[in-house]
Amino acid sequence: QVQLVESGGGLVQAGGSLRLSCAASGRTFSNYNMDWFRQAPGKEREFVAAISWSGGSTGYADSVKGRFTISRDNAKNTVYLQMNSLKPEDTAVYYCAAGAYFATVVADFDYWGQGTQVTVSS
Repeated sequence: QVQLVESGGGLVQAGGSLRLSCAASGRTFSNYNMDWFRQAPGKEREFVAAISWSGGSTGYADSVKGRFTISRDNAKNTVYLQMNSLKPEDTAVYYCAAGAYFATVVADFDYWGQGTQVTVSS
């Protein structure tokens, strides 16, 4: 089992920045590929960013490419999502997820955090 706890969400004006954190406990964090997903009201959960177990590979949704950066610190069992140039359409609950594959599909992930709300005002 892996337990994941997100933090860092909040209310920010358009153009601002936030840094989300996801702290992991339980099984060896460095064994897992990590993703961030988000879910807006009335919409399906969607992929945002991915990072491989070593941190050597990353991937992003087109909608956030160039604005968001995913990183991880295996010594601290934590994955981060730096979000810059935020837009109102980035408003959602953001979830981190751990899985065995470097993937972008919800079904490929075994462990999920409870989510943290990000609200971007115009």
